[in-house]
Amino acid sequence: MTHGKTQVAVVGAGHAGIEAALATARMGLDTVLFTMNLDAVGNMPCNPSIGGTGKGHLVFEIDALGGEMGRSADFVTLQSRTLNTGKGPAVRSKRIQADRMAYRAKMKQVIEQTANLRLVQAEIVSLLTEGEGDERHVTGLVTSLGTPWQAEAVILATGTYLDSRVIVGEHAYASGPDGMLPAKGLSENLRELGITLMRFKTGTPARIHKKSIDLSVLERQDGEEVITPYSFYTDKAALNRIEQIPCHTAYTNEETHRIIRENLHRSPLYSGMIQGTGPRYCPSIEDKVVRFAEKERHQLFVEPTGADTDEMYLQGFSSSLPEDVQMAMLHSLKGFEKAQVMRTAYAIEYDCCDPTQLYATLEFKAIGGLYGAGQFNGTSGYEEAAAQGLIAGINAAKKLKGEAPLILTRDSSYIGTLIDDLVTKGTNEPYRIMTSRSEYRLLLRQDNAEERLIGYGREAGLISEERYAAFLARQEAIATEIKRLNRTTVSPSEELNALLTELGTAPLTSGMKLADLLRRPQVAYGMLAPYDPERPSLPDEVVYEAEVQIKYEGYIKRQLAEAARMAKLAEKKLPKDLDYSSLEGLRLEARQKLNKIKPADIGQASRISGVSPADVSVLLIYLKMGE
Repeated sequence: MTHGKTQVAVVGAGHAGIEAALATARMGLDTVLFTMNLDAVGNMPCNPSIGGTGKGHLVFEIDALGGEMGRSADFVTLQSRTLNTGKGPAVRSKRIQADRMAYRAKMKQVIEQTANLRLVQAEIVSLLTEGEGDERHVTGLVTSLGTPWQAEAVILATGTYLDSRVIVGEHAYASGPDGMLPAKGLSENLRELGITLMRFKTGTPARIHKKSIDLSVLERQDGEEVITPYSFYTDKAALNRIEQIPCHTAYTNEETHRIIRENLHRSPLYSGMIQGTGPRYCPSIEDKVVRFAEKERHQLFVEPTGADTDEMYLQGFSSSLPEDVQMAMLHSLKGFEKAQVMRTAYAIEYDCCDPTQLYATLEFKAIGGLYGAGQFNGTSGYEEAAAQGLIAGINAAKKLKGEAPLILTRDSSYIGTLIDDLVTKGTNEPYRIMTSRSEYRLLLRQDNAEERLIGYGREAGLISEERYAAFLARQEAIATEIKRLNRTTVSPSEELNALLTELGTAPLTSGMKLADLLRRPQVAYGMLAPYDPERPSLPDEVVYEAEVQIKYEGYIKRQLAEAARMAKLAEKKLPKDLDYSSLEGLRLEARQKLNKIKPADIGQASRISGVSPADVSVLLIYLKMGE
């Protein structure tokens, strides 16, 4: 296609924009990815990590759908750890330290080598639309140089650039993250189009020169011995040959807290200079000291930002206090008495949209063909952004192809949970995914992301037949091993009973199926090898999945039953054009919320804040009367 015309235009080449553009291009649509700066593609302006509690689940899910983040994250891994290993499989989450410069280079390379995809440096200042009311749809966009581009679909993935402002102490100036230019003009245009915007805030800690830190007095934190890759495509053996770089832990102390408390009057958080709402689950250090005044110390993590740089990230020490206060705080930490700051910590305010204006496809209800993704939708975090970008891209492509949209349910994925929370409940602060947000945690484990989602990725054309065949073979191996464990009996023996007694569980008095023995919390699959002579040699992932399915079979069945009950409510569709103010029996708050959200079905209606079970009953009666 000619310059100035494309099928899909993606605004912003951060984590959301990258996944959106790659998805539409790989699905065969001509795509243009616009970025403010080609050197900021795939930038990690905050923490140099990918994954973490709940977030690691998202990365596995992105890979299972055919997205890119996990693949590139494996490629730039400096250290890998699995969090919550002492807890159940539902909350175990992988997190890596990433080489942020290598990640940017890798993602830019992937984009440049993808067919149907053009990468263009330009600032977008306005959207073009046609039609009125329900018929209004996007037709293109305009750059700051006045160049119009025709587009059949537009995906907004503007990150923290929209009318963004950096704040340090008493100083504030227009800027994007990492000293990049802010996006000016687009916010005003979006408001003119009737889109409601919110003002959010996030922040980042200082970057410190490694040689100025006395690491010898800090606690060393090494990576795990065996690394499980995020992506199916990653060579596991090669990944496990990397030399992992250690992290370290440090702590604040009473002197640090004193410095902060004595300078709170200079904090833009408390002076009123910062108007945006910050993330509750990732507060600045001054916010933590105020909110948790009883705590004597807060843990900090010293993390590398790359293999070829001495720039270190101090996780947990985010701040917007003046520079001189930041230096005093930093030098009060053990091991940081002579620390040299390379980049000063700052807060950044930016515009984002109210996500309740979106359908679960991430398309705007008021403007057809216009999609939102990432921090533009009110979330925080690279992983949340990438997940939304992938879904927005898939759905934009499906719409232009005339195919049914992809709407993931809460019981299918954390991606489905994330999007449903946003479009159904909205958010009044930067939203972060956590395992506690899901009522189906045991169904949504890292280890079964492919089982849950690969079919959707294959149907969209993002999963190769080779990968799908490998998935089917693995599923068959898991099922076969579960059957074998359920039919194989182990007899009592002196050695086995000694082991069981040592584990604190009852010895055997007669034969028992291996599966029943495995259901005991104290017993692990590997322990039973000496008493299971016919055991086949199986890959680690097959063994892990088989063991989890056996151990948690009862819990999994209960959650599946609850998911089936909610699926029946989702089958009861509500008309898009239903005027809820005309329904007798609904409370005023429910009418207002239902008219704003326009839920797709009874299930979604029941999850709207302010809609009671009595209101749901009214909706069910309405549908019954219409049958």
